[in-house]
Amino acid sequence: MPAQPPTELTLVDAATGTWLLTVDGVLQSQVSLTDPTVLEFDYVRVIARAIDAWAAPGVPLSVAHLGGGALTLPRYVAATRPGSVQWVVERDEELSRAMLAVLPLPAGHDICLLYGDARDLAARADLDVDVCADVTVVDLWAGAVISARVASLEFYVLVTRRMAPGALLAVNLLDGPGFVYSRGQAATLAALFTNVAVVVRHDMTSNTEIGNVVLFASDSPLGFAVSTGSLSAETPPPRVLIGDEAHRFIGNAPVVTDATASDSPPPDEEHFRAHAGEPWPAA
Repeated sequence: MPAQPPTELTLVDAATGTWLLTVDGVLQSQVSLTDPTVLEFDYVRVIARAIDAWAAPGVPLSVAHLGGGALTLPRYVAATRPGSVQWVVERDEELSRAMLAVLPLPAGHDICLLYGDARDLAARADLDVDVCADVTVVDLWAGAVISARVASLEFYVLVTRRMAPGALLAVNLLDGPGFVYSRGQAATLAALFTNVAVVVRHDMTSNTEIGNVVLFASDSPLGFAVSTGSLSAETPPPRVLIGDEAHRFIGNAPVVTDATASDSPPPDEEHFRAHAGEPWPAA
């Protein structure tokens, strides 16, 4: 088993109990213990806004988080939708428990932590809990890289078996010029779901910037949940690709299988420099 990347928790604001989680030098999560609805990172806000719109305000949901970091999103859902049942999969139990000793979960939460490899747990027929999620968030990182084994058609098939009919899937990626990796992931989700949407920071459409790409997929309509209107709290609002625009973004990208999957390119990958300035894929 590969060594886990170094992890660091830093207190950035004592008054609000705000902490920053860094893994292998990469910013991963920021959480406020006094107000879990404060979301610092733009990709987290994008996923949170989509969850906000997925059901009426305050209605409890069942939510599965594959990768939790400092549990920013589980804390947000617990605060905004009391009574929600949530499962969080974390690979490193020792590190997770050490983090929780510093950043305890709120009283009265219904958040179950499952320790182990996300793909192995998704495949287990004898799992102790019966996960049937209304919303599933895939945020599986080892530092700045996503492993190939949690980015293939076969992996996503396992994930769908733990989802309720018509549920929402959100996948957090990192990509940049060329968007080869995220286009392949979007093509893979499009092979499994009726609807796929892509959300990126507006400045990334110049095809020169590296940043988070959030994919949404569902057999239910996505427009109301990931429209520019629902995400308008961002400044400037992100670019939302849905319907024909999403298909143009995917283009001829092939579905990613276990046989063809590769780890995601790290931020300093030469690959990005080679594609800088090319036409935006969804143009």
